[in-house]
Amino acid sequence: MTDLLTIENLTVEYRLARRRVRAVADLELSVKPGETLALVGESGSGKSTIAHTIMGALPPSATISAGRIRFDGLDLARLSQRRFNGIRGRSLGFIPQDPMVSLNPLHRVGRQVSESIRIHTGTPRREAERRAVELLERVGLPDPATRARQFPHELSGGMRQRVLIAAALAGQPKLLVADEPTTALDVTVQKVILDDLADLARSSGIAVLLITHDLAVAADRAHHIAVLKDGRLVEYGTPGTVLGRPEHPYTQALISSVPSLSAPARPAAVRVAAGTGDDRPAVPLVRVEAVSKEFRLPNRDRLRAVDDVSLTIGKGEAVGLVGESGSGKSTLARLVLGLTRPDAGQVGFDGTDIGRFGRADLRVLHRRAQLIYQNPYASLNPRLTVREIVAEPLDGFGIGDRASRRERVHELLDQVGLAGDFETRRPAELSGGQRQRVAIARALAPAPDLLVCDEPVSALDVSIQAQILRLLTDLRQELGLSLLFISHDLAVIRAVADRVAVMKSGRVVEFGDADQVFLRPEHEYTKLLLDAIPGRALAERSVAT
Repeated sequence: MTDLLTIENLTVEYRLARRRVRAVADLELSVKPGETLALVGESGSGKSTIAHTIMGALPPSATISAGRIRFDGLDLARLSQRRFNGIRGRSLGFIPQDPMVSLNPLHRVGRQVSESIRIHTGTPRREAERRAVELLERVGLPDPATRARQFPHELSGGMRQRVLIAAALAGQPKLLVADEPTTALDVTVQKVILDDLADLARSSGIAVLLITHDLAVAADRAHHIAVLKDGRLVEYGTPGTVLGRPEHPYTQALISSVPSLSAPARPAAVRVAAGTGDDRPAVPLVRVEAVSKEFRLPNRDRLRAVDDVSLTIGKGEAVGLVGESGSGKSTLARLVLGLTRPDAGQVGFDGTDIGRFGRADLRVLHRRAQLIYQNPYASLNPRLTVREIVAEPLDGFGIGDRASRRERVHELLDQVGLAGDFETRRPAELSGGQRQRVAIARALAPAPDLLVCDEPVSALDVSIQAQILRLLTDLRQELGLSLLFISHDLAVIRAVADRVAVMKSGRVVEFGDADQVFLRPEHEYTKLLLDAIPGRALAERSVAT
């Protein structure tokens, strides 16, 4: 079969101040109709530059200094923007990563899809609206006519991503460039979206260029995998070859960083010290007893976000909290932190009911229980230096004097592996992993007993993710910290948690030892989550090697 897309000797450079940075170097790739090619690599490997080059969306500072991109009889590397406007959205479709950023919050989703149809095909408005509903149905959106009349904020993350896929299909493209289309989605929703893309590729002969840092997704979904490092292709082949018999050290390192469901249990001595053995402390650090919390919706209905939940977190113990979006994980975390009061039940911290806390008591609680947010790019003040960011809790809680605070910041940054000149840098000068280390240092500043980690590694590359998980594990053992670790990634939970609570529709449907939950699950929902995890064979292979 003839290649639909052929990249020959492509080199792309960026002009930064007085120097030039080579983002892609001498790249050779090809994709056939109906085939999925996965581009895999860490941030800065050149994946997004390749996508933007194919779509004709490079910034003014970028230059294609060499090579060709042959697509449907055209050389995209030499195409003018006017010509690109004629094929972008028609022959070339693009699915961006973040649906909340990519969809207009002021327009109904049906209108946004129908506008794509009208722009790319010239279809009259009423016919475009009808076809928009058909496209929403085609991508698996339930009750598409109703969904078409809704705004983006009224849809779940998976539904919004389906809307973006529908808009990308509006012009009946031959090639879909999907840039991390499922990174922020729960594992079951991710599976459905990727199934939809695979069905579309098979039924319509659409080629898919899948950009991802998730090796498990690439292992399950791609016909071929291209591994990129520093803008160069270091390995290429079928998933079985690239991931089963990797030759390049970088590919081997990526595979070894993949968290595994079949990870060996922690030594008994560590587990007992963490409060997960038979001698679990009689008074745990956190005790949640029959807690419920409701919220009033705009239509005056009430949503029970947390429903009769009970669990404990021992001193020094790591408890994993898993479930899909809307399962109640974040609401439960806010209840534990005293940021939200329960409608029923009790939340105890170190033997005391926090529902009885006044302002002064809550201030003490917030010093002893700290939160690490999901997004290291949004959680740090871009105007402050790293030193000022880490010192914020010390200033806020009035801990120490200026000299001791400076020494504490230096100690914390050394503890999270950021010694040296990092104190004077600002967030924009740091990588994603470095930013998350700063966020961890800030959370550790007031010497808390509990860290609530809300999806702290979901936005990070697999090797950086592994580094952060090792850091949290080491800090927990060194400082005797308790962790409430929230994630939709069960393999990540497996790497850090002693016990696991599985939430669905506000309820904890399974709670027990990590080995029991992952290896011998009892609830059907837990089994469904485990079955939906991509690349389980890859994760098991990484342990074997």
